[in-house]
Amino acid sequence: MSIDFSAKRLSYEKGELDETCLPNEPYPLLQRWINEALDTYQGEAYAFALATCGADNKPSVRTLLMREIITRDDEIALVFYSNYDSEKGQDLAENPNAEALFFWASLEQQIRLTGKVDRLSREQSARYFHTRPIDSQLGAWVSQPQSGVVASRSAMNEKFNQLAKQYQNCNIPLPDFWGGYQLTVDKIEFWQGRANRMHDRIVYQKVDHHWQIKRLLP
Repeated sequence: MSIDFSAKRLSYEKGELDETCLPNEPYPLLQRWINEALDTYQGEAYAFALATCGADNKPSVRTLLMREIITRDDEIALVFYSNYDSEKGQDLAENPNAEALFFWASLEQQIRLTGKVDRLSREQSARYFHTRPIDSQLGAWVSQPQSGVVASRSAMNEKFNQLAKQYQNCNIPLPDFWGGYQLTVDKIEFWQGRANRMHDRIVYQKVDHHWQIKRLLP
């Protein structure tokens, strides 16, 4: 049995990337695309795919939620939060190089951001953790070890209820195994779908603290 998509076709005709109109640095374009996605995309426009590869050289990818994009001086950093003991956490401990991908189908756009990932301080992680809904804070404790095998959904619910009772009248502590990451970007590719699969691909790459711009073949 097979599922054949070879006859499916869409023509991408919603936008273009013209080198004569591009900024010298990627921040303005990144900000414009993110803001347009937040305003028009039907869904969580801040969702992204994170690709990692640990010491076993086996790539792994999953969808996360971006919580902050920081621009300062010549630096762009993406902030997200996760379980340090998860598969992604283990990969990043072994190999801090990673890539993030935003894709907005309705805008026919995607952005790839490549760089090195570091942990945030415990203080930064705690500040964010305590802004989360109470149930989400409890969920972080239930998920340990994330991706580990669990007997049943009932077992998860039972642990959640136990924790809710335990912390009913007090603050939920930040788990030692949970916190923030920062991906410091050294390369960004902006992809704009175009007709006839002649897509626009513009790459900004940091070389000696300066951004170089190149066009790639589709």
